[in-house]
Amino acid sequence: MRNTAAILCLICCIFPLLYANDNNRTLTFAEAADMAIASSADLRHAYASQALMEKAWRWGLRSYFPRLSLSVSENDRLQQIGPDSFMKNYGLNMDQLIWDGGRTRMSRNLERTELNLSSSRLERTASEIAEAGIAAYRNVLSSRAILEIRMKALVVLEEQRRILNEEVRLGLALSVDLANADINLADAKLNIYFLQLDLTEMERQFAELLGLDALPVLTEKVDINRSITTLPAASAAAALARERNPDLVEARFSITKKQAELKYVSNSWIPTLRLAGNFGLSGQRYPLTRYNWSLGINIEFSGPWFQNRSGAQAGWEPPYDRTAMTQNSFTPLPDPAAAIGKNQAKLALALEQEKYNTTLERIGRIAATAIEKCALAEQKRILSLEAVSLGAERCRIEEIRLDLGQITRLKLMETLIEQTQREIAAIEAATALLEAERELERFLDLRPGEIEVFALNTPAANTFVSNIFAPNIFAVSAETASQQRRD
Repeated sequence: MRNTAAILCLICCIFPLLYANDNNRTLTFAEAADMAIASSADLRHAYASQALMEKAWRWGLRSYFPRLSLSVSENDRLQQIGPDSFMKNYGLNMDQLIWDGGRTRMSRNLERTELNLSSSRLERTASEIAEAGIAAYRNVLSSRAILEIRMKALVVLEEQRRILNEEVRLGLALSVDLANADINLADAKLNIYFLQLDLTEMERQFAELLGLDALPVLTEKVDINRSITTLPAASAAAALARERNPDLVEARFSITKKQAELKYVSNSWIPTLRLAGNFGLSGQRYPLTRYNWSLGINIEFSGPWFQNRSGAQAGWEPPYDRTAMTQNSFTPLPDPAAAIGKNQAKLALALEQEKYNTTLERIGRIAATAIEKCALAEQKRILSLEAVSLGAERCRIEEIRLDLGQITRLKLMETLIEQTQREIAAIEAATALLEAERELERFLDLRPGEIEVFALNTPAANTFVSNIFAPNIFAVSAETASQQRRD
């Protein structure tokens, strides 16, 4: 964990400098995710706090070693009758745990499990931050592509409006058609204006998320012609999800923690055996010439119904004196309510196991649903491409009808506007496909772009997408359709 925090801090310091000093730097989805994680101040603080807790846990080994204490005292007594005394005492005390039924070890294991659970939650937080960076990247790409389509459509509409103006001047068209064309043109410019404002804000927020002043070159593209040829089999996806899904990983940590808690409560009745010893120096003046030592054993029984402490100690005060001491204390009913602690721990463990089993049963269905969602998103993309292709053909036919005098140029402009909406729908469909793929990758705990590698390495990969949703012969890109209209 300490190494992870150090690496993140190093990335956070280096990445902004690289991107700030080189405008030609490029950025991919995976790099955006890493930079979003590295630039998060809250996440850095959380990793630093986790590292401190790890360090504190390591210091917990101190409980296995002797506890030493040093005492110093000086007792001066001035008497009216009898000699004065000036006693000086130095003592070294030692207390060593011999056996407690493994409770100390279980307590440390419980703390270790809590740290693992905290680390798992930290990784999920980092994953969410990374996903926010990828989503921002995807939104910027989609908005840029839509803006490009609208800008190209505006050029075509302006050309059509110029021709319509000449026709009105020559008396071949009505002035009302020109007014309606101006309204359509104004709407197109207004849409571009608002889209530019939104895109500027998106880029600013994206740059802030990455910790940059300005965005580098984005290498990823929203490719409407990119298709899914292979998806992993539902069984393989479910198997990988059962192993790596973040929800299941956290549930396993929770079960381990509850098991440790139950074991700790179940062993609370086991007595604790400790070794105690001390060594002391005393005298009225320096150097101190008298010394003594003692050694003893303490046994403690602690439970909800009674508590008993027993101890025996023996020592020697040279040259002639020897000492011995025994003591015992008994407390009835110290904490009767603690008797239900074991039942509560059992209930908590049963609840965690039931939640885990329920989540485990859902994994297969969720995996199949996520794969089906990707297939449906691919179908939507293909259908949107067919709509773009058919719309381009319609625009060509409408141009012929315009030449034959069957429609007005205003009607053609409206058809071109409709075609622009189809091209935008194709961009949105391609973006939805990227979102569906990323959702599946997150479910399987994969990095961006790894779903295709996993699908290819799966023996029973699903290739039904390319079979069922075969590309249509009319499927062309939005850019091709726009070029046909301009031609």
